[in-house]
Amino acid sequence: MAMKRVTIEFNSVFREVNHCRRRYRVLKGSAGSGKSVNIAQDYVLKLMDPRYKGANLLVVRKVEGSNKDSTYAELLGAISRTCGDKADLIWDTTTNPLQMTCRITGSRVIFRGMNDARQREKVKSITFPTGKLTWIWIEEATELEESDVDILDDRLRGLLDNPNLYYQITFTFNPVSASHWIKRKYFDITSPDIFTHHSTYLDNRFIDEAYHRRMELRQVQDPDGYRVYGLGEWGETGGLILTHYLVEEFCRDQGRFDFMVHSQDFGFNHANAILTVGFKDGELYICDEIYVYEHDTTEIIEIAQKKGLSKSLRMWCDSAEPDRIKMWHKAGYKAMAVKKEPGSVRAQIDYLKGLKIHIHPDCRWTLKEIQAWRWRKDGRTGLYTDEPVEFFDDAMAALRYSVEDLRRRRGKGKPRSGGSRIAPGLFG
Repeated sequence: MAMKRVTIEFNSVFREVNHCRRRYRVLKGSAGSGKSVNIAQDYVLKLMDPRYKGANLLVVRKVEGSNKDSTYAELLGAISRTCGDKADLIWDTTTNPLQMTCRITGSRVIFRGMNDARQREKVKSITFPTGKLTWIWIEEATELEESDVDILDDRLRGLLDNPNLYYQITFTFNPVSASHWIKRKYFDITSPDIFTHHSTYLDNRFIDEAYHRRMELRQVQDPDGYRVYGLGEWGETGGLILTHYLVEEFCRDQGRFDFMVHSQDFGFNHANAILTVGFKDGELYICDEIYVYEHDTTEIIEIAQKKGLSKSLRMWCDSAEPDRIKMWHKAGYKAMAVKKEPGSVRAQIDYLKGLKIHIHPDCRWTLKEIQAWRWRKDGRTGLYTDEPVEFFDDAMAALRYSVEDLRRRRGKGKPRSGGSRIAPGLFG
């Protein structure tokens, strides 16, 4: 099949990135900089190009299941923009297994995780019907251990038949601690094999104005967070509120938990966050999330109903919005206000710090927030206070609400979640 020449718009800041052939292509940047969108688009165009015949791409996240709603979705979007109504003729895409094949070149995209020994062994045994593994894209690369990347790096070896092909690992991530191994390994040295790149939301000409306003607000309210998530700079190590959490796939049927609840922090200009949380043997499991901006309550209820959000569970809500709680009641949900009092936020945080927290990879906004949730720093002394930064903390507020009843009833028996099993397909 002949492929017509297409014209795709890129952010100019990534021009050098897309022409780079060094073995390590390392892109750090702020949230909203467009780096992941650019990389997805870059790969789609190259994998369709007969000049790169024999190339194949491995896409990696720490947790394999998190690829579906992130990297796979980004690549699907790039295919749609590139191929338009011819997408299905040019690309064969499947979700079980999660993979993509270009019908023009035979190049394939597969998706893997590095979360345990079994997943690491799967990576070691990868083969393709045609060509070799030439390119690896690691999204949210700061989630991986250095040893994970060493395993991946070892997969790129051997002579290539096509002189246009080259081996390359691409990293995309928001920078976290300045002590992270990625900084030491790729940014603190100079090597002809390493290409590093920095971008921010200010470089992204496709970003929406509402996002610009949110980031500018963060600059005022959370300067430390803005340096990482707004300017894409390396962050400091101190001040994180919760560190004892694990991102993993787990069974989310209500029957496996001692009890479950929903919890909701209301928002419009900032996010409206709803979490579904399970408790088992003294541990907390964040099972699912709804996380939306600029939606009114009626629209969010429609989203919840389409998602199949269970009406049998209690829903703990921000008490500052009684009218919204009433609307959720009318829609059939067991919405209840969390009682606020002096010191309750710190007490909720102290309770959370005593629990082991499991986060399902579908809850990507919750993960982003928990990685950034910090104590406020005193501008005069430089010391951390006992108050959390009140910005980009909507899922964290919902998480706090989820334990409030449990915290108050400590020693009095477990709370009732209200109902039996969640309807089939709620988390499908």
